[in-house]
Amino acid sequence: MSLTYNEMMGQYKALRKTFDYMQSKRAAITAFVEAACLDTLIWLGCGSGYCLCQSGAMSANVRLGLSSTALAAGDLMLHPAMYQKLLAAQSMMIAPSRSGSTSEVLLAVEQAVQNQNVPILAITCVKDSPLAAKAGLTLELPWAFDKSVCQTRSVVNLYAANLLLVAYMAGDNGLVGEIQKMIEAGDDYIRQYEAPLKAMIQDGWSQVVILADGEMQGIAAEAALAMTEIAQLTGQYYHVLDVRHGPMVMIGKDTLSVVCLSAGGFEHQKKLVGELVARGSKVITYSDEALERIEGVRLAVTSGFPLSNGVCGIPFLFIAQALSYYKAVHQGNDPDYPEGLDPWIKL
Repeated sequence: MSLTYNEMMGQYKALRKTFDYMQSKRAAITAFVEAACLDTLIWLGCGSGYCLCQSGAMSANVRLGLSSTALAAGDLMLHPAMYQKLLAAQSMMIAPSRSGSTSEVLLAVEQAVQNQNVPILAITCVKDSPLAAKAGLTLELPWAFDKSVCQTRSVVNLYAANLLLVAYMAGDNGLVGEIQKMIEAGDDYIRQYEAPLKAMIQDGWSQVVILADGEMQGIAAEAALAMTEIAQLTGQYYHVLDVRHGPMVMIGKDTLSVVCLSAGGFEHQKKLVGELVARGSKVITYSDEALERIEGVRLAVTSGFPLSNGVCGIPFLFIAQALSYYKAVHQGNDPDYPEGLDPWIKL
């Protein structure tokens, strides 16, 4: 099997190590955050890392009530003056990065430290990275590193680490427990849905729309990016009901829609799914617990127990990873080394 397959299928083994490691660093993380006396959080990343930052920022906003912003590192690197007031606030920067070597991240962090003395908390999947040398505190998850160009195991481990950071800052042990429960159930979840997801690649779709809300918006954008990078198909992300506001015109028989459903407002979501089906879209739904069956849905995926919105992002991402991997193989593409991509960018 390919690197991508092995890394994707081994993500929960790595997540168990990440959870234990983060728990062992909880006191150090809390002390670092308290010393920063912050009133603003800035999340910084590139590519998949930026997607993670979007979810991290939203989690901090809704769970901490703390002003939190996600910045693309290349944007900050090119336009530091534009963000001077944001950086001048009592802020802390969180930078999740697989390699800790991406040039835009390093140069953007350098701007923040040299010009505004912003404290940096880095999370990497390697030890002793260039990013770690610039950070006040670095959390290192080498067991989560992906050797393949496109991230699967790395990105879900960084996502979980981000969510645990917010849980520690909020003192939310309930959220910590939810993450642990999903990690413990993860291997069974993968075994249950791998074959049904593999079967979906025969359904004749050539573009993918990912729909999710709340804290999942960043990880759902990463799910769309996985379809683009690994399967080399058009992958797009929208908020669930927002797909009606324009993007619906592009959805048809060649579209696979992956929709995250919730018990709250279910009737509105059910109606939307019906509209997607009526337009000919093949639909996969995800929910934490089983919901009422919706006519026309090809596959209903569920974790089998209640999870809050942010934690749902952990199992949700596997759906897109599995689809993109098997679609790439089916089309004769190399999922490990897509042509034209590098694992990280050096300027």
